[in-house]
Amino acid sequence: MPARKSLLAFGGVLVLAVAAFLLFGRGGTPGDTSPEAGFARDMATHHAQAVDMSFKIRDKRPAPEIDNLAFDIINTQANQRGMFLGWLQQWELTQSTDQPTMTWMRGHAHGGAAPGATPGVMPGLASQDELTKLRQAQGKDAEVLFLQLMIRHHEGGVEMAEGLLKLSTRAEVVNMAQKIVSTQTGEIKLMTDLLEKRGARPYPSILTS
Repeated sequence: MPARKSLLAFGGVLVLAVAAFLLFGRGGTPGDTSPEAGFARDMATHHAQAVDMSFKIRDKRPAPEIDNLAFDIINTQANQRGMFLGWLQQWELTQSTDQPTMTWMRGHAHGGAAPGATPGVMPGLASQDELTKLRQAQGKDAEVLFLQLMIRHHEGGVEMAEGLLKLSTRAEVVNMAQKIVSTQTGEIKLMTDLLEKRGARPYPSILTS
């Protein structure tokens, strides 16, 4: 019996050690299932679509204010995406995972079922049908669709960043999340104004507050 109890105790310690490694990694760096790793992976994917949509609208030679906005999004989000992937490399973690998207926010702000989001899907992403419509649209119609899609996309990015702020105290990740909230909130206001000038309105907001 004493030997059995010792074995069970050892097994419990081993489970705790594995869980701690997955969350915190080596030397206190984020582990594979940590909020920081999930945020970096999912936000890298999220940013990639924003860059793609911005290139699509720039190819159509839109009005200067739309072109400038798309240029800023490309530069900002491509640079940030590089940082996310760099963090994962620094933490000795893979860029992809078998875990469903948004698992890192389960039970928190997103919970997998926020308004406008589908469980297991990052909030704010455009569907393939919407991307096809953006690629095919021309002139004012293309500008309006781009702004509507990008406002919703930014709302999703803000929601993800705010979720990270509730779960992490790691300085570089928190600073990036705060920057995303500030920058994309400002761009949402700008894009809403640009839509109004074109006689259009944003899609219903997906933000929970």
